[in-house]
Amino acid sequence: MNWLAPFLLASASCMAALVENPVTYDDHGTELEGFHVYDDAIDGPRPAVLIVHQWTGLTDYEKGRARQLAELGYNVLAADIYGKGIRPQPPESGKVAGTYKGDRALYRSRLTAGLDVLKADERTLPDQVAAIGYCFGGTGVLELARSGADLAGVVSFHGGLDAAEGFLADSDTLKAKILVCHGAEDPHVPSSQIQDFHHEMEQAGADWLMVSYGHAVHAFTQPGAGNDPSKGAAYNEAADRRSWQQMKDFFAEIFHS
Repeated sequence: MNWLAPFLLASASCMAALVENPVTYDDHGTELEGFHVYDDAIDGPRPAVLIVHQWTGLTDYEKGRARQLAELGYNVLAADIYGKGIRPQPPESGKVAGTYKGDRALYRSRLTAGLDVLKADERTLPDQVAAIGYCFGGTGVLELARSGADLAGVVSFHGGLDAAEGFLADSDTLKAKILVCHGAEDPHVPSSQIQDFHHEMEQAGADWLMVSYGHAVHAFTQPGAGNDPSKGAAYNEAADRRSWQQMKDFFAEIFHS
């Protein structure tokens, strides 16, 4: 039986109401501020989703995605990797994101801090947790999977696929199933990186799927990226819609009653 069925039946008699709050937490002395949202018409614990932001930090974009997921019945936390109030804009955002890509141990620590908050929440079914991420965050959720985090699955949207030396996925630790939603024309992810990722996943014995969307470049889920693919980053409505559906199908598979 699909776990959402009782909630869908209940929705006929009660109106959904999203509850959303900032959540302050800590990682080794750094104050972080995430965004928590859930549907209070659903009683008891439910599957949960962690969202990892793109390179400008936790913004209204991730909060909007969090609301969409909460409307689907999930308990959702949009994590904060950079720190409370740190929301850099380009070109500064590239430098800040680079700090974490260059220090995978630090990145994993920030990712795990958010995951721990979500797992500790009373509304979360601890064995039914997934993570999704966009761009920088897409790299992040793959890093969580590589770390051996106890996750049912991760979904990377137009994220980097590269792994740092010493931080490759390992068959002894990898638990999460993996879905990568990739723009086939993304200039930021060269073919060599894709080949290396394929090899890494196969060597680790991963349960993984990579979907490439034709004519899509980087940031294809983000309307704020504009509509000029020649710039290397642009919104693509079809790829956005199809990848969201792919994610929902993936969740239906990995979450069980």
